[in-house]
Amino acid sequence: MNPFMTRGLYTDPVDIRRKVFAEVATVILENDYTNLLKMREGVAKIPYKIITKEDPTYRCCSYKERAIVTERVRLALGLPLWEGGLYGPAYTGIEEILKPEKVSDLYMVNVISEACEKCPTKTYKVTDNCRMCLAHPCSLVCPVKAVDFTDTSAIINNELCVKCGKCKEACPYEAIVNYDRPCAVACGVNAIETDDTGRAVINYEKCVRCGMCITACPFGAIADKSEFVQMLIAIKEGKNMYAIVAPSFVGQAGPLVSPGLIIAGIKKIGFKGVMEVSYGADVATVRESEEWYRKIYKENQPFLGTSCCPAWVDMAKRLFPDMAGNISDSYTPMVATGKFIKEKYPDAIVTFIGPCIAKKAESLRPEMAPYVDFVITFEELAAIFVSMDIDLSDISEPVPLSDGSGSGRHYATSGGVAEAVKINIMKFHPECNVKIEKADSLEGCKKMLLLAKAKKLDANLLEGMACPRGCVGGPGILAPIKKVSAEVERFSKEASFYGSYENPLVLEWVVRK
Repeated sequence: MNPFMTRGLYTDPVDIRRKVFAEVATVILENDYTNLLKMREGVAKIPYKIITKEDPTYRCCSYKERAIVTERVRLALGLPLWEGGLYGPAYTGIEEILKPEKVSDLYMVNVISEACEKCPTKTYKVTDNCRMCLAHPCSLVCPVKAVDFTDTSAIINNELCVKCGKCKEACPYEAIVNYDRPCAVACGVNAIETDDTGRAVINYEKCVRCGMCITACPFGAIADKSEFVQMLIAIKEGKNMYAIVAPSFVGQAGPLVSPGLIIAGIKKIGFKGVMEVSYGADVATVRESEEWYRKIYKENQPFLGTSCCPAWVDMAKRLFPDMAGNISDSYTPMVATGKFIKEKYPDAIVTFIGPCIAKKAESLRPEMAPYVDFVITFEELAAIFVSMDIDLSDISEPVPLSDGSGSGRHYATSGGVAEAVKINIMKFHPECNVKIEKADSLEGCKKMLLLAKAKKLDANLLEGMACPRGCVGGPGILAPIKKVSAEVERFSKEASFYGSYENPLVLEWVVRK
């Protein structure tokens, strides 16, 4: 089973999630957020606006549907889960989050218990394709005698089964299937566990906030906390707001909306300026290429791992602490871009807009927090467009873009980071032999590091990405991965220069350093 097969499909869980974002944004934008009574009334009404029928549409009853939507509303506000009213009314604690500053914590990815359908964990099951063949190879290969027979079919005793899969391999009719809960399949660090009721829970000691479980759950039972409410309040207060936009923003609004129109739309929200994070990608490229040269050629380090994906870096340092020093310590593109703006405008409030949930966690780190104030996803941005009635196709003047190189823009796709670093290394150190290995899932990243640890990997520059095909496959995307990948490719070719070393803003940064 591939938990990513539904990516890009507009499913019911996606529809509900986006409606919640839009309704929450509308409550904030249309009301005085200092009027607690008004805000509480607005929040309390949202579940009834989204679940309008008394007859259930998605679940057993409309009461459960509204309870789940209520949980989503709280997470969108930046509040902890409601847990069915265990701690009071749905708006309990709202006064704590109605402020123009970050309220997030590391417990940002949450399982909504009311929505979890207690999917079975890894299980082998005999389907109707069983022909009751005379050979019975499934039972012969089973090491614990867990396969038995009725008059019509083989059956598996799951109390005895050790999940070895030998029966599945032996069946000539492919009548035995193996399945697991989708969120657990999608999680590359085994952070999805089961509570005593059978529901999924997240082990935060293992979780790296990649968000793949959110996209994989077909019941929409997993969601992350948002920061766009606090960002909108900062805009309403007239703060000096700047947005920095991840390279994967192109194509998110469809093929008829150019990158310049998306940037123009972001400015209409209330941002004084918008900058491409591809600038920060160019800075990271220059830093990492010199770090690679020093560590590989001067210090004989076996390899250098890229730093742009916080989920990959977190996973690598947790699971392979003895190789933590092999991962680049460069600022990620998000942080480098935020730092550029903060140095230029000390009172600036910086919002990163991208496909990533792990960036929300990254911005909480003490060494990163001074440079990025808020992190929102493309989905949350789209909800703000909806609530503010901003139609990107109606904008007449697109904003020109020239912050990053073509290779910096290419960071959004798997292989793009390593390619950019290699281009830079070969420009200044042509004698070097750069050998690249890449992985675009946490499971793949683990395998890559295991091979590196065993010295069975013929590579000295390792690129790790937590999401399929890179950032274009992040949990906060709006458009299908293949289409966005194609748009990123096209957009990177449109840049007036391709190498990071050609970026005039980066040349200024190098001189300052």
